[in-house]
Amino acid sequence: MRPAIPAMRLPVVLFDLDGTVVDSGAIILSSMRHATRTVLGREIPDEVLMAAVGGPGLEHQMRALGGERHVEELIRVYREHNEPLHAGLEICGGMDDVLLELKAQGRRLGIVSAKRRSTVELAFASVEIGHLFDVVVGGDEAERQKPAPDLLLLALDRLGARPAEAAYVGDSPFDMQAARAAGMRAVGVTWGGIHAPEALADADVVVSRPEELLAVL
Repeated sequence: MRPAIPAMRLPVVLFDLDGTVVDSGAIILSSMRHATRTVLGREIPDEVLMAAVGGPGLEHQMRALGGERHVEELIRVYREHNEPLHAGLEICGGMDDVLLELKAQGRRLGIVSAKRRSTVELAFASVEIGHLFDVVVGGDEAERQKPAPDLLLLALDRLGARPAEAAYVGDSPFDMQAARAAGMRAVGVTWGGIHAPEALADADVVVSRPEELLAVL
């Protein structure tokens, strides 16, 4: 982890979705288990299933798990299992208050997710927070995925903002690497249960409770 730098009042705060704003780790893991058991017929350790979540995209994850010939079927079976589970999705405890406070302070907020834009909207149908965000970027809106900075830079472009004005808040190593590559402040969070805290080594700062975000942004 880089040395701590003084807290700054940044006008733009972008967030990862899974494991950062919404508590989706359990439904992701359930769907990964279902897809690999159904298509590949074998058990894969949970840490292997979840290692690339939030990063280079579902196609990349499934190719790594099942090889090229199983990619399409793994994705199809995963989505068939995963999408209905969004009906029970909940916001990470305390994040609603943090988002409302940041909006009250006049910050502009955004979501930048590895999920397809349509799946982000599916999450917003269950967790009604979409109206709080000034920009939403899904993983299918740029050719290169996290840890490349492209999705973050696209969000900033849509807001007319500069990287130096912004932070990216996320729970994965890919989030932190993308933020650094974009020239943004990288804020890691540990409550998502998808990645271990030690995976956030590239963060500028790591927090363990949502309310702590207000002090570091």
